[in-house]
Amino acid sequence: MIVVEAFHGRSVGVFGLARSGLSSVRALKAGGADVYAFDSKEELREAARAAGAKIVSWEEWPWDRLGAVILSPGVPLTHPKPHDVVLRARDWDVDVIGDIELFARTLPDVPLIAITGTNGKSTTTALIGHILKETGFDAQVGGNIGQPVLDLEPPGARTIYVIEISSYQIDLSPGLAPEVSVLTNITPDHIDRHGSLEGYAAVKKKLLQQTRKSGLNIVGVDDDFTASIFTQLSSNGGAPCVAVSVGKVLGRGIFVLDGALYNAQNDRATKVMELSAATHLPGTHNWQNAAVAYAAVKPYVTDARALAAAIVSFPGLTHRIEDVGSVGKVRFINDSKATNADAAERALVCFDDIFWIIGGRAKAGGITSLEPHFHRIRKAYLIGDAAEEFAATLKGKVEFEHCGTLAKAVVAAASDAAHFAAEAPVVLLSPACASFDQFKDFEERGEAFRAAVLKLKPEAA
Repeated sequence: MIVVEAFHGRSVGVFGLARSGLSSVRALKAGGADVYAFDSKEELREAARAAGAKIVSWEEWPWDRLGAVILSPGVPLTHPKPHDVVLRARDWDVDVIGDIELFARTLPDVPLIAITGTNGKSTTTALIGHILKETGFDAQVGGNIGQPVLDLEPPGARTIYVIEISSYQIDLSPGLAPEVSVLTNITPDHIDRHGSLEGYAAVKKKLLQQTRKSGLNIVGVDDDFTASIFTQLSSNGGAPCVAVSVGKVLGRGIFVLDGALYNAQNDRATKVMELSAATHLPGTHNWQNAAVAYAAVKPYVTDARALAAAIVSFPGLTHRIEDVGSVGKVRFINDSKATNADAAERALVCFDDIFWIIGGRAKAGGITSLEPHFHRIRKAYLIGDAAEEFAATLKGKVEFEHCGTLAKAVVAAASDAAHFAAEAPVVLLSPACASFDQFKDFEERGEAFRAAVLKLKPEAA
């Protein structure tokens, strides 16, 4: 655990007591702070009380003495409108920050790689951590993936922190100054929390603007927003930028062409490896993940062969195009991490003869952008709040069935796939939706999928 001593002997409020909130309570208490905390859920309040916090409604906090409010990233800071606790903090001129900002204030100079982007950031974060571990570093991986940052181990001689950071967390981390920042891509997402796509992109850009001038920015340049950000940051006097592309030869940067990874940062392009050897990184989207991960670790890993071997040995990420087993000829793929249409597209292009489980709480735009891939889908199984909206999109184009729940959808899809004439049909959970209508997060949804597959046949996993 990282002990936060910045508020020793002072009062701090913590609003929202899920993973990062409870972690903040523990780290602040260990550093001698007087912690006031609140959450609407009783079990989380009890957990915070057990960790030493004073459970008091935020209206009754001692606002005249608070040094900061630590806000859960799930609580609106700006859009669609600031939460009342944020407005109260502004009235009292109290900083509103997150757990990653506490980390940054406590360990401002440690080696740190921060990864953001709409899609691919979790796989990229896990891959960077894997490469560093395989090449002899103590990679501490967390943030928006896995452990909260304050639950990571204190730094040692070979420690590099690898932090996935969402747009919500960037907003709450004004003092974070990564040694390396990675921006994978930008597509429409979280518009409700940032006001517009332009506002969302501006937050992603902000992280790269905070990178240490002695550090490095890695930018995937295959969409208009990231290409523009790369151009702007390459000439602003900040950290140098490395461009990464899939399918486009770069005169200077890192690129993938026909499945081969090239390094063109010096005088000429040099082939690094064939990415087909990395069997747990299928598809062009994973080629981008591998390319940006390669660029991010290059400042630390000088052995090119060891770096390539680490990419090949990556075991894949849970809930992201994860093969959870087979029942007879039917494969079951857990892509619960696909919480929007763009992410789901990255799974759809990897398979043919798909029996697609889809639905949840829909994002802006629904699934209309996926129509070019409908020919791969043999049948769709609709669950959650988005069922009616998605049915309207699929009508007349893809056969579908209303299942309501994930468990029912798995049984129906498994039966249909088993009786289908194809040699290797795939039951794919790639919901293109948030999970919050039926599950607490995409991890719980993915585990529910795995459990449903296990019930079909013991050897399925």
